[in-house]
Amino acid sequence: MPHPDRVLAAMGSLIKKRRKRMRKKKHKKMLKRTRFQRRAAGK
Repeated sequence: MPHPDRVLAAMGSLIKKRRKRMRKKKHKKMLKRTRFQRRAAGK
């Protein structure tokens, strides 16, 4: 059985990677939303 702190560290890095990916997706979603808002404001 591996050390618990080592497992925690591995989990932390995994979460960090996932968070980075999520941030990118979230940013794309935000851009889409702002684009629609701009279009609505332009009208």
